[in-house]
Amino acid sequence: SQPEIEQQLASVNINIINSWRGLRKYNLQTIHDWLIGPVEVELANSNIRTLVFIPDGGLRDLPMSVLYDGERYSIEKYSIAVAPSLQLIDPKANVRQNVSVLTAGVSETRPHRPNLGALPGVKVELENIKGQIPSLILLNESFTESNFNTVVNSSGYEIVHLATHGQVSSVAEETFLLTWDDVINLNELNTLISADQKQENPIELLVLSACTTAVGDSRAALGLAGIAVRGGARSTIASLWTADDLATTELMTRFYQRLATGQVTKAEALRQAQLELLQSEAFNHPIYWSAFILLGNWL
Repeated sequence: SQPEIEQQLASVNINIINSWRGLRKYNLQTIHDWLIGPVEVELANSNIRTLVFIPDGGLRDLPMSVLYDGERYSIEKYSIAVAPSLQLIDPKANVRQNVSVLTAGVSETRPHRPNLGALPGVKVELENIKGQIPSLILLNESFTESNFNTVVNSSGYEIVHLATHGQVSSVAEETFLLTWDDVINLNELNTLISADQKQENPIELLVLSACTTAVGDSRAALGLAGIAVRGGARSTIASLWTADDLATTELMTRFYQRLATGQVTKAEALRQAQLELLQSEAFNHPIYWSAFILLGNWL
């Protein structure tokens, strides 16, 4: 029944985020058996390697990578992506060569948002990305709203990676990204993305690596993805909860290592990065590796 499903989902989400309570794989297996179990044999027979979910209700809060079959998490078998709706699914492989990244972030506490702590891992994260893919870094003083606006509108970066505090909400007025001198709200971000869409090289991927979704807002991440995709960004990577700073740095470094090869899809690059954390000693709990989801174009 619907209440039973929602209760199971709520229990799983609480246990993922409150990792000290211990995650009950029984609940994850129950949800796996509901969603994947009935078609798993057919998936194997058809050699399916990527699953795309269009979640509703409490499923919007659950990373599908953590579904458990009794032996393995789903991420150990499939690349996984999420779509806000069927209307927004138009997968196309990125055939461009020499992909470049615009990275921007704030690693220090700012007086206009004193409640948001420092993110010391951001500097390392952006430098690690630059070591994998040609990148322009806007860090701290250089990441002002006007400077970011100028760079986005004048350059054809395929990937925009934002490593800064922010909140993603289904309410536009409550969604913001922290810059050095101000905040960028959702409407402003949408305008920036749309402006870039008018050029020959639209944004292929928007990554929000240090944002959190609004508490209790199950539509937040999907809402952002829908706006980003409609605005011109073909896909988005965002987190379902506030991810650990060091784990995020490790995950993003590995993601771009895979993406830089040009031999895997975005979904597979994220999968391989998550698997490395899952197999590590320090970050093997799902709270570290499953927070980030890929929304939109998975190729």
